[in-house]
Amino acid sequence: MTETIPQDATEAEIRDAASQSVRQGTDIRSQVHEITLRALQSRRFDRDGIRQVVRAVAEGTALGAERKHTGMRQAMSEALLGLDQALSTSAKAGQEALKQLTSSGRSFSDSELKQALANLRRLETDFLDTVGQVADATSDSVRPELREALRNAGRAGTATGKQVALTMGDFAQKFGAASFEATLTGLETAADVGQRFSLIASGILSGMAEALRTDPKAEPTEPRGP
Repeated sequence: MTETIPQDATEAEIRDAASQSVRQGTDIRSQVHEITLRALQSRRFDRDGIRQVVRAVAEGTALGAERKHTGMRQAMSEALLGLDQALSTSAKAGQEALKQLTSSGRSFSDSELKQALANLRRLETDFLDTVGQVADATSDSVRPELREALRNAGRAGTATGKQVALTMGDFAQKFGAASFEATLTGLETAADVGQRFSLIASGILSGMAEALRTDPKAEPTEPRGP
């Protein structure tokens, strides 16, 4: 099914694809993972672009779940796992882009680095908050099920959050923990990241996505515990 989803899919096309994957009920996690990765590749690598994709996928998941008479919560849990795994891959791409930009011979300022890190650090929170907003706006039948699936994802700890934590740990030593924390907190309200970072991260994400398509075992498929 996802082979028919264009890489430059509109938000409406993303919603429809996610909805269809949930309605069909077959390999939901893998389908949503692929839908999300394809959508992320066509957007600027920043908070706004990523949140657009998360919202569209979550809305599609809710729409598809409305047509399911049984297994609604499980279907939404599988969809959230697929979305989480795709965002975790996105976080890895951001980390690799930062490593390239800060390697020897690269001209990348501390302010550019901190802005990119501030955006990455918000990735898990933006993910959970955006899905929560979608849950608030959905139907009475779907709302409690999606909220519970979301709570379960938060309690277990997302793959996205774990990847972001690794990235933050890699770079915190460069600035010193106290100043690093204070600086990133002040930058988190800004949506813009440098063009170089965005382009490189998008290219790396495309490569990672292609590798996952040719090697499905490269991405974890089992739920992770706390």
